[in-house]
Amino acid sequence: MPHRWNRRTRLLVYWGTAAALAVVVSQALVFTTWQAGYEAWDPEAALVGVTDVLSGQAPPEAATFRFSDVTTDAGIDFVHFPATRSNVLPEDMGSGLAWGDFDDDGLPDLFLANIEGPFSGEGGDGRCALFRNRGDGTFADVTAESGIRCGGIGMAAAWGDYNNSGWLDLYITRHGPNLLFRNNGDGTFTDVSEEAGVTGGPSFSAGAAWGDYTLNGHLDLYVTNFVDFSYEPGEEEQTGFQHGAEVPFTLNPLAYPPQPNYLFRNNGDGTFTEVAAEAGVTNPDGRSLEVVWADFNNNGLPDLYVANDISDNALFVNRGNGTFEDASARALVADYRSGMGLAVTDLEGNGLLDIFITNWVAQRNSFFRNVSLTADASSDRAPLLFLEGADRIGLGAPSLPMVGWSTGFVDLDNSGSPDLWVVNGHTFPQVDDRARLRPQPVQFFRGMPGQPFMEVTAHVQEGRMASLVGRGGAHADFDRDGRVDLAISVHGDRPVLLRNVTPDPGHWLTLRLRQEGWNTRALGARVAIRVGDHVQTAAMGASSSYLSQSPAEVHFGLGEAEVIDELVVHWPDGAIQVEREVTANQLLTLHHVPTYPAAPRPPWMGTLPARANDVPDD
Repeated sequence: MPHRWNRRTRLLVYWGTAAALAVVVSQALVFTTWQAGYEAWDPEAALVGVTDVLSGQAPPEAATFRFSDVTTDAGIDFVHFPATRSNVLPEDMGSGLAWGDFDDDGLPDLFLANIEGPFSGEGGDGRCALFRNRGDGTFADVTAESGIRCGGIGMAAAWGDYNNSGWLDLYITRHGPNLLFRNNGDGTFTDVSEEAGVTGGPSFSAGAAWGDYTLNGHLDLYVTNFVDFSYEPGEEEQTGFQHGAEVPFTLNPLAYPPQPNYLFRNNGDGTFTEVAAEAGVTNPDGRSLEVVWADFNNNGLPDLYVANDISDNALFVNRGNGTFEDASARALVADYRSGMGLAVTDLEGNGLLDIFITNWVAQRNSFFRNVSLTADASSDRAPLLFLEGADRIGLGAPSLPMVGWSTGFVDLDNSGSPDLWVVNGHTFPQVDDRARLRPQPVQFFRGMPGQPFMEVTAHVQEGRMASLVGRGGAHADFDRDGRVDLAISVHGDRPVLLRNVTPDPGHWLTLRLRQEGWNTRALGARVAIRVGDHVQTAAMGASSSYLSQSPAEVHFGLGEAEVIDELVVHWPDGAIQVEREVTANQLLTLHHVPTYPAAPRPPWMGTLPARANDVPDD
């Protein structure tokens, strides 16, 4: 008797056969399309259909902050890399910018690094620039009279008072010898790079960050190095493929070995000694781009986190004896993607600093939530632990089509919750003009207590924000109206200065710390404020971005609160200062006379609980 199929079996066979035929046909079409036009494949277009349904743009009413492009009105006359790209890596990676009050008048000034011209050295008249904040919404170009000269291929800029004179000095990284300009206190600077010992030699340096890792009151300097780049004419004609796009050999970081990083220890006499190897922080296998100093285990000692491109990121925990432990794998932050920019925040208000990292296209940006329990001063293996959760808080999927660079957490609407901005810009050339890179939007995410971030990019953008080849970026309240603004460095174009024009922001407090004689900007200090049961924590100087720097101050949004119940400052020397009933809507400066340099570490270091915001009893 022949076998008879029931109705269910017949349906399974029918639809199974149809599905199989559909797969065969679709694969044939894909193969034919690939064979016909593989070289013209657009990786961004290929991601459409995957990333667009995941981005989750919020409705217009969710965008509670607004910006206005005031670049021209503010007098920022500057062009980055006024030359034609020649398809080599150093030309495409920079440059950054830095906010810093170099004349100490209470207003953040702006420095812009630059690429003078093509890597070949033929042609180009790009210049770095220093713009002094006039205080009326405009800036004066004071580069010529300042004495700052920085040709070549400029990458990062970082302000820091390395000689404790009270005036901010300027460090600039480059492809080639780096530069240090000492602030003379009269609006001029002196190039002290060679005598200070911080040039770094023939390296391809990227990020730079000041911090006092020895707690002796003298600022030390960590500098990331990217790759050992070499070039012979004609090498750019050798190509490979990245995400299906044809990329010149000279633009692929994997084509070059990584360079070890620098740690310049401040000798206290105007000179530095390079001690990365003996401190254990060379990170020799990392193609390093950015770095941040921050106390991740609340033991009072600044640690290092390094973002690496196509290599494991690195976390170096400060042992307190001049050396660091590589805790990258144990703490679960040895992330192998294409790390570019960094931002640090205490998202949950628990006194623990979390880490956000921007990555390359199709890799998703990263968010490492600090879930450490307590720090153990008796052990050099403090139980640091992080969990990656960018998707959990709404920051993963929207970044898939983007190449992320600079970034920062800051409360843009003064609601009491940090928001996030991300500068994007492709490393692939435009299809119709291979001399120019592909633009991408600046992304904005609104933060709300206990909820995922909402992307409000489509409702915040105006003008060039919607499409630019971004690189550097940093935030600062340049007009001192209590609303934090944003400056963006654009590759091959004019920068963008975005003034925050949020119509109905909440109350706010901006805090500056000053120490007399030692570490004058109190880098490494931890600040906590409490309004009712709501606690916010910030670290002074833990603002890194990508090749860029925000000013050494912290900004808190307060929502409807007009008074801060308690403000607690943990100074770098271990002193704790408590202020109560602090009035909102002011720029507050607190002063401290430190007790270091002193041999013993303050007794509270290493004994703080994870929630580092407890206020000591009177």
